[in-house]
Amino acid sequence: MNIQDIKNRFGIIGNSPLLNRAIDVARQVAPTDISILITGESGSGKEVFSHIIHQLSSRKHGAFIAVNCGAIPEGTIDSELFGHEKGSFTGAHEARKGYFEVVNGGTIFLDEVAELPLSTQARLLRVLESGEYIRVGSSKVQKTNVRIIAATNVDVYDAVRAGKFREDLYYRLNTVPLRIPSLRDRREDIHLLFRKFVADFTDKYRSPSIQLTDDAQQLLTSYSWPGNVRQLKNIAEQIAVLEKERVVTAQILQTYLPPERINTLPMRLENKGSDDFSERDLLYKVLFDMKKDMVDLKKLVVELLKNGVNANTISDHSPYVNQLYRDVHPATNNNESFSPLTIHQPAPNKENYELVAPHTEEVEESLSLVEKESDLIKRALKKYKGKRKLAAQELGISERTLYRKIKDLNLN
Repeated sequence: MNIQDIKNRFGIIGNSPLLNRAIDVARQVAPTDISILITGESGSGKEVFSHIIHQLSSRKHGAFIAVNCGAIPEGTIDSELFGHEKGSFTGAHEARKGYFEVVNGGTIFLDEVAELPLSTQARLLRVLESGEYIRVGSSKVQKTNVRIIAATNVDVYDAVRAGKFREDLYYRLNTVPLRIPSLRDRREDIHLLFRKFVADFTDKYRSPSIQLTDDAQQLLTSYSWPGNVRQLKNIAEQIAVLEKERVVTAQILQTYLPPERINTLPMRLENKGSDDFSERDLLYKVLFDMKKDMVDLKKLVVELLKNGVNANTISDHSPYVNQLYRDVHPATNNNESFSPLTIHQPAPNKENYELVAPHTEEVEESLSLVEKESDLIKRALKKYKGKRKLAAQELGISERTLYRKIKDLNLN
């Protein structure tokens, strides 16, 4: 049987290369007994292809049943597919055969297979691998000889990566993938299908025939048809029944087409981890400041070792020397007056000069990042007289992060 014969037998309309390819794949795999995974958008005709595969197979005289996995509650799906024993759960007043037992020797079509719970997927995998299953509430292993054709309108591999679908089941079902093209992927067939549907409905309801103007045909083929063939058929039926004008223009057709969902909003940019980056930048700032202080201190020490203590050395480094004194002088934290370092020049016959700080004690510098961070925040707040927005800009962090830091470090 060639492709055109299959189209005539199963009422398939269209000459799209993608459609012909899908029919050819179905024709080739039908005589085999391998599992098929049919993918395609909702309304594109996946169930029609399951009938093609069954009718062209050696199981065509056996039973065929289509099961919508998404329409069966999770609590009863195992019972529906594999059956149950009497008393196995509340409401199980008698034993019941499942679809795999009823369709033994035939074909079962599992539509929306990606909606199956993970526990049911494990049972289905066992059927595919060994033909064995167990009724709910039973311990007896039973055998079945069923060909499984599965279908879904979602990307199953995305579901696998999300942990919602078993990877081993995916590869077991996807022995031969069969992709059904959407209606917008075969626009050359849209007008043919519309004419066929309109002719069927006008005959059914005994109404005058419908004709489309050129602009209406252009609108019909340019529409996106998110519901695919099913939506096109519904629109054709509405026009055949409701429309008083039998010559349909684009303006009339537009009233039957739902508005296309075009998102004109600007793209939302995710600001991922902004607080984390702000904290990291703050830590980097602390480390860089510490490094700069160490470099300046090394320069001063090298200068003192090279030239000794003299007025020129101290005056050249006076800002840094005074800053060191501020950092270690306890009066700084209590807003007390600051007395700068003074240099006492000894008698000319002495070789060195002596640095004397009033009321100073040797204080070991803290290397704690938390203390440095706290000190930077205090200094920024003091510099801008408590204005946190300006202080946050000075520190290079967000105002929200600064509020949280003030709270965490008890700087209120």
